[in-house]
Amino acid sequence: MFQASDTGTLTDRYVAEVVRHIPADRRGDVADELRAMIADTVEARGPAGSGAAEREVLTEMGDPVRLAAQYAGRPLALIGPGFYPTYIRLLAALLLSVLPVVVAVSAALDVLDGRGAAEVIGGAAGAVFSIGVPMAAWLTVVFVLVERSGKRPGKRSAAAGGAWTPDDLPDRRAQKKRGVTAGAGMAWHGLLIALIVWQHTAQPYRTDGGIHLDVLEPGLWSGWIWPILAGLAALVTLDAIRALRAPTRSLALWNIAAQAAFTLPMAWILYRREFFNPAFLSDVNGGWQAPDAFYTVVVLVVLAGGVREVVRRLREA
Repeated sequence: MFQASDTGTLTDRYVAEVVRHIPADRRGDVADELRAMIADTVEARGPAGSGAAEREVLTEMGDPVRLAAQYAGRPLALIGPGFYPTYIRLLAALLLSVLPVVVAVSAALDVLDGRGAAEVIGGAAGAVFSIGVPMAAWLTVVFVLVERSGKRPGKRSAAAGGAWTPDDLPDRRAQKKRGVTAGAGMAWHGLLIALIVWQHTAQPYRTDGGIHLDVLEPGLWSGWIWPILAGLAALVTLDAIRALRAPTRSLALWNIAAQAAFTLPMAWILYRREFFNPAFLSDVNGGWQAPDAFYTVVVLVVLAGGVREVVRRLREA
């Protein structure tokens, strides 16, 4: 086990600061390596015990926190250069696809309600803030976690086979196609999350009597809506990872779990006719009930869509 020296020399203080930021099981080896390297370099530059040479060597080695990050293989940036371009593209895709739809729907409903220009603009600004900020924050968290997972673009693990070969060159066309489909998936799943949350918080539908209603069944928020939202959030996360990495079996398995979390509860509440708010349906169609065949077809479409996505991810893997 490494123990910091109490001699107080510059080298001891420098080594102690480096190893303080790396895993405990590596501290002893790193400390010995650093001391030997510093001693050899100082000896080559000046007479023994030369404080000036020691200070010069440590200055050239740089900030001990940065050196510790190199030893630990840990990035110092929130999102490193390997992922940053993809992060910006996906963030732009979400903000330019999901956010305008939600804002446009919100503004249109406010206009239909007869609200003034100031109220319409204020509602649109509120929708931008309430939807755009969490969306950007969620995507940033996903990329930060991927950045710190240690699996960066172009980085080969020891289990992957060791030395680089021309077979490791990326297929740019495949990467571009995967990025486009992943961005489309993120936009779609993100839009569903935004609409579900927005219709509950803003209650956009307004009756003739001025009462605001949820479009979806409010009782879902005490039960089935949470696995649906969790499944959608997981699908957004997996879409972001797909844009960064080649398909793998583990990602395909995670996709199965996410699709199941979203698809099965959705199919169940549609089958039980618990998806829409009865008060909303009553005000819209005067109490008219859709035939059972309609709900059966919708349930089958939802299940078929989930199965189709699972099969596509398995084929990719």
